[in-house]
Amino acid sequence: MLAGCGAGTCQVIVTTPMEMLKIQLQDAGRIEAQKKLMAAQAQLSSTTSAGAAESVVETRTTATQITRELLRSKGIAGLYKGLGATLLRDVPFSIVYFPLFANLNKLGQKSPDIKAPFYVSFLSGCLAGSTAAVAVNPCDVIKTRLQSLKRGVNEDTYSGILDCTRKIWQKEGPLAFLKGAYCRALVIAPLFGIAQVIYFIGIAEFFLDMLPKRRD
Repeated sequence: MLAGCGAGTCQVIVTTPMEMLKIQLQDAGRIEAQKKLMAAQAQLSSTTSAGAAESVVETRTTATQITRELLRSKGIAGLYKGLGATLLRDVPFSIVYFPLFANLNKLGQKSPDIKAPFYVSFLSGCLAGSTAAVAVNPCDVIKTRLQSLKRGVNEDTYSGILDCTRKIWQKEGPLAFLKGAYCRALVIAPLFGIAQVIYFIGIAEFFLDMLPKRRD
């Protein structure tokens, strides 16, 4: 569990900017669709606003554009918005995942000196990954809300983790914290299942053995 905690903490330092950019790219299409809908509604409600729908020009947002804008306006800290929430998600995930996988994988070992079959490692990775993903999904919901830079119509803004948690609980109810849990489990399960199979088969060690040996 301590090893998982350390691994999760180190991982967050590298992956938080990637998560930040991923969320902005996923939000871009939703925000653009809302703008088009509002323009169409304005056109229907008034003949004088006939040009409103035409004024909405679809622009394709890229990760490079978002990165430059964040660095220009907020510096490196802009890429690490929501770092606390990301830590709350990824550190507990690793604490749950690694011990659970280790114990599940041991069930397939005939003896401590023999590795479990690859399918046992795969199934253990899938089960441990999906379980950990669902367990920390509330933190993932909070992290996503905090890292969304652009808000849609009538969407709340949040000042921090506690404020976000309170508003979600009050306005959407406790079940809102499980939104996307099923899809997240579907993504995480094969991801960690495949990763553990590759690791336990020893492919990395195979390639390392192919490298020229250093002469002493």
